[in-house]
Amino acid sequence: MPKQKTIERARRAKRAGKAATAQAGEFVREEIRKIRHGQRGARSPEQAIAIGLSEARRAGVPLPPPRKGKAKESTRKSAEYAYEVGQHKRTPKRRLRVARAVSRVMKEEPRDTASRAALSRHAKKAASRRKTYKRAAATTKSATKRLARPTVAARKAGRARKRRTT
Repeated sequence: MPKQKTIERARRAKRAGKAATAQAGEFVREEIRKIRHGQRGARSPEQAIAIGLSEARRAGVPLPPPRKGKAKESTRKSAEYAYEVGQHKRTPKRRLRVARAVSRVMKEEPRDTASRAALSRHAKKAASRRKTYKRAAATTKSATKRLARPTVAARKAGRARKRRTT
């Protein structure tokens, strides 16, 4: 269960017009803090992030589940379920024995997966992957085409700047 402070931070991010992923970031941050404090463990930084995203979805952050082919089918189903719970389209089935068992198992998982070094390695891998995709996308377009229209992010940034100045 996320802290009330985390939910409030996510709401503040929503009011500021930030993306759903930015709102979910608060939950991921809390998850990493829990792992570092020994309240929980994780097998990898990716798992820590996944747990945080799931908490965010269940708390009502409008973060859609990954599309087909982007993640394992079981992961997708789990994300879909969490999303529906958060959007009040489904009532969660509370399984206390299962929850207790999961908590016990998670406590035994390693803590160093949320260390600065581990998260840094994860970020570097992700950045490298993004760079590869960008390069592949750039090779399929000409320079004039690339510069013709601003990206969605650029347009959104422009809107945010405009809102701040007025």
